[in-house]
Amino acid sequence: MSHFASNRSSTIPARTFQFSIFNFQFSILLIALTCSFALSASSVPLSDSAFRKAPTWHPPQVSDVKVQVVAWLQQNAADAALQGKALAVVTGISDQATGSELLDRLAETFAIVDPKVAQLVEICSRPRNRIVLPTFAWMTDSKTAPLVAANMRLYYGRWLVQGQWFEEAMEQLGGLKTAEVVAPAELLFYQGVTYHRMLNKSEGLKVIGQLLDGAEASPRRYVAVAYLMQADLNSLEEETLDHIARRMEDVQRRLNLGRAGPKVRKVENGVIESLDKMIKKIEDEQSKQNQSQSDSLQSSSPAKDSTPMGGKAPGDVTKKDIGHKGGWGDLPPKQREEALQQMGRDFPPHFRDAIEEYFRKLASEENSDDDK
Repeated sequence: MSHFASNRSSTIPARTFQFSIFNFQFSILLIALTCSFALSASSVPLSDSAFRKAPTWHPPQVSDVKVQVVAWLQQNAADAALQGKALAVVTGISDQATGSELLDRLAETFAIVDPKVAQLVEICSRPRNRIVLPTFAWMTDSKTAPLVAANMRLYYGRWLVQGQWFEEAMEQLGGLKTAEVVAPAELLFYQGVTYHRMLNKSEGLKVIGQLLDGAEASPRRYVAVAYLMQADLNSLEEETLDHIARRMEDVQRRLNLGRAGPKVRKVENGVIESLDKMIKKIEDEQSKQNQSQSDSLQSSSPAKDSTPMGGKAPGDVTKKDIGHKGGWGDLPPKQREEALQQMGRDFPPHFRDAIEEYFRKLASEENSDDDK
């Protein structure tokens, strides 16, 4: 299908104990992300085409797709009645059909004449509650026409992403190119969602950038979400609390899909190791901070009374007889009253009472010494 582009250049419980305490955090994270999407969608810069690269992909002309499908039907539909029925579907496709609509019509057309495609379409029409997914080896078989193989891989991959089977979705979508499918915007969007949810930052930013380069040819809802995923991946750093929380949420998703094998346990162990490293780092930083504070307190503390201080002088002090009485508190009445009045002006009223009591106590002690 490369010429399309050239024409226009039951949930099961398993090991949930380790992660049950994080369920609330997961819910908050998902709610926050959903609210962020909703609140930001109205402000997404959809008209910055002057700053974007020239698109590396273009949606194919619907008329060109019809020609290719009719040619395939003529070669592969042995039953004339089935061929006529399939041709009716093809000719009924509107020339203004979107990529998603065109993909659905192709699946409907192929299913009429090919039982293998019919089985795939029937499965994708069911509720997404399967624990064991079927394999469709014919989609990667070289004998299958590229027109059918590439577009049915996209059709199946879209259904898998919507059911959160991201690992299986990447097996179907990972190797596809925009020139191989009738809905290139659909392909880039679901590739971007898968890389985003699997925390593959480099590949995610790459395909999201491709989608945004062709924003004018993409559904507005895809572009709005793509801008948000791009900003989110740009800010994502490994081994941060946010990164660890997302890995926890991914483990929960896998367990909800009935997966509890070696791959999931490996992811779980990686999350636990990351948490241990983060806790150890916090403890080390706290220990260093406590040690620094302790050293600071020791350096600023005064020397104890019994600790001899350094110096070169002999340390002798001349003694002076200051007497045993000296008239402490025995001011002349006039000066004493003036002092009390000054203190009364400078201090609150209850201080005056305390000061007077202090002087009375001093006078009483002096009188007691006189009696001895």
